Amino acid sequence: MTETYERRHSRWYEQLLLGVPFQLLVGLPLVLLIPGLDRWGWAFWNFLPDYRANTLIAIAVAFVLILFTLRRMNRFPGAQLGAYTLPTVTVVFLLVVAALFFLRESYTRQVLFTGYLACLVWFIVGNFIGRRYRRLKLAVVPVGQATSIKGTQQIELRQLQAPDLKHVRYDGVVADLHSDDLTPEWERFLARCTLAHIPVYHTKQIRESITGRVEVTHLSENEYGALLPNGLYQGIKRLVDLAGALMLLPLLSPLLLVTALMIKRDSPGPVLFVQTRMGYRGRPFKVYKFRSMYCDQQGRGFTEGDDDPRITRVGRVIRKYRIDELPQILNVIRGEMSFIGPRPESLQLSEWYEQDVPFFSYRHVVRPGISGWAQVEQGYAAEVDGMIAKLQYDFYYIKHFSLWIDVLIGFKTLKTILTGFGAR
Repeated sequence: MTETYERRHSRWYEQLLLGVPFQLLVGLPLVLLIPGLDRWGWAFWNFLPDYRANTLIAIAVAFVLILFTLRRMNRFPGAQLGAYTLPTVTVVFLLVVAALFFLRESYTRQVLFTGYLACLVWFIVGNFIGRRYRRLKLAVVPVGQATSIKGTQQIELRQLQAPDLKHVRYDGVVADLHSDDLTPEWERFLARCTLAHIPVYHTKQIRESITGRVEVTHLSENEYGALLPNGLYQGIKRLVDLAGALMLLPLLSPLLLVTALMIKRDSPGPVLFVQTRMGYRGRPFKVYKFRSMYCDQQGRGFTEGDDDPRITRVGRVIRKYRIDELPQILNVIRGEMSFIGPRPESLQLSEWYEQDVPFFSYRHVVRPGISGWAQVEQGYAAEVDGMIAKLQYDFYYIKHFSLWIDVLIGFKTLKTILTGFGAR
């Protein structure tokens, strides 16, 4: 008799408790009820003036946005929800307050703040309790390249000894579907898993999920099965970039002025470093950065060490905390760059990379960014040694081009600025 396989978390009560329905049916009402605990108890529910109704609607909208943002970000490598819950909840509520202010809708700050705290506690506790259950448990078919994959904190891999799950429930099965060593017994096993609604993943998919990189041996289509990124999101992102840059420019003006004065006093030379780089759709443009190196020292050999003597004293500080990148806000306003995207390369390096990787120019299908997936995952990469890995990160970003990966990169960038990770 053939064994009946069962997928992990497939029972009705597991799907209810671990899925979106539980969050909406239990979490959302709870978060809305808690702000009603004032000195009059639950009395205000008998009479809801407009400002209280607006506040509760705002809290409900914020809860739903936080829920889906955290769930979508959790799909990407390195997305430790415990670290990003606080900034996600905070940013969403700030956006809600901004929307209320823009729409000129009245609200009560006390109830909104209580709702903020309730959402924060709910999602932090939920992440703490569900952390062990959210970790994927995958069975590995010991054939081909599947045997070389290593597990992570997010993905537990268990190698099978025979084409049988041994009464263990898994989230999915990993197999090298292109391997010549995949025997008919293993193929029948994979077919039975599919019939039991247990997902079967090709090795390439899991390796990308673990490393956050896409192999550059060939072009990879995105989640929609196409090479061209989502055009609607590209347009929305451009509007958000423009609005954000116009708001940030006056706020950052004092910091820009102080940095310029420090550079001028520290070493001779211009304040800004201007270089022509390859941009969106392969169009060259001039990128602006604060100068962080001496003007009279050149040479490629310097990039091989950790202590580059070309970097000035002020330059070492502004590079560590990414202050040298701030003038690129002007590039964002002009539409040449985005806040988030693959870092633009110089024309010389782009032509050099194109010789080794024929489809290197594919990275120009989206606007280059001040920060990107490669920067927050890899840090600084020398021109030669880190080029392939950097390109793999860039292709992963293009493949998963969406609001959710941009939000995750934004949070990781803030962490990079505070810690100085990857600076040179």
